[in-house]
Amino acid sequence: MAAYILRRLLLIVPTLFGMMLISFVIIQFAPGGPVERVIAQLSGTDVAATARIGGGQGGDFGGARPQTGTAGEGGGTSRYRGAQGLDPEFIKKLEQQFGFDKPAYHRFGLMIWNYIRFDFGQSYFRDVSVIDLIIEKMPVSITLGLWMTLLSYGISIPLGIAKAVRDGSRFDIWTSGVIVIGYAIPGFLFAILLVVLFAGGSYWDVFPLRGLTSENFSLLPWYAKILDYLWHIILPIISMAVGAFATTSLLTKNSFLDEIRKHYVITARAKGLGEREVLYGHVFRNAMLIVVAGFPGAFLGAFFAGALLIEQIFSLDGLGLLSFESVVNRDYPVVFANLYIFGLLGLLINLLSDLTYTWIDPRIDFETREV
Repeated sequence: MAAYILRRLLLIVPTLFGMMLISFVIIQFAPGGPVERVIAQLSGTDVAATARIGGGQGGDFGGARPQTGTAGEGGGTSRYRGAQGLDPEFIKKLEQQFGFDKPAYHRFGLMIWNYIRFDFGQSYFRDVSVIDLIIEKMPVSITLGLWMTLLSYGISIPLGIAKAVRDGSRFDIWTSGVIVIGYAIPGFLFAILLVVLFAGGSYWDVFPLRGLTSENFSLLPWYAKILDYLWHIILPIISMAVGAFATTSLLTKNSFLDEIRKHYVITARAKGLGEREVLYGHVFRNAMLIVVAGFPGAFLGAFFAGALLIEQIFSLDGLGLLSFESVVNRDYPVVFANLYIFGLLGLLINLLSDLTYTWIDPRIDFETREV
């Protein structure tokens, strides 16, 4: 097992490198960039970073944040749309401050070298380092991701097992109806419904609409802090768990049904084993493998991208919203730092998922497999 873990850890390096390289190349052909955004702001236009930039400009290249000020008038043409009337020397200085005066391969190499040392530089448009910005947004994303995962798996797995055991019964039929409806409803629409019903939209004002805690949170006793925290996260967590709850429940049920119909279950029953011993002593280990396989994607989806619309609706400032705003604003240090960190986390969680296989079913031996 140690050799397998070592091989998987070594494979993380080229996988992460390839992911960053492909993303970097794509950014080179994307329209707009930080320089174009600054020009748009200085020229008073509403469109930010819309022009395609010759030679490309993207990535976290260690460039300093631009110094704002008035641009001198100057003639000549510019490769940036909206740059007419700005001094070419000012544009050149702006490129140097962002680091775009260097060749693309140099910028990419510098980015990778800094990221290896977990140095993510400064945000282009915020007066804060990227790592401090990510840490600042972490509490919201950790709250949403962990609670959603615990809720969806904690309820879905027992429900899926109960549906498999009672396949075709009334319980199975009406719970399937509820699950299908939950799966069909987008999380953000369900969130809007909850806001309208319970957050002062049109009916009851029971739950707060923004933030993780109240303004007087620090003054509350410890038990009141816990209740205040739970009071704030109930609606966002329920909104996020609806789709995941439905998917995991059906996946668990189908997996257990597939295993229950196999010959080894019939043999175990013929030997006189009770249903509970057959279910949890034999079926559970095999049926749970496919559920465990989906855990990394579900966790990262809840932790990162899946929370974007929910964060918007409930005014929660987390990593999903930060990443979206960074892409729109062409804040490339934040974009690439999030990609690097969550890519690394995803690869490590996939390895953890494989190791969980062996814990659930010791018969699985990754040592005999070629990676």
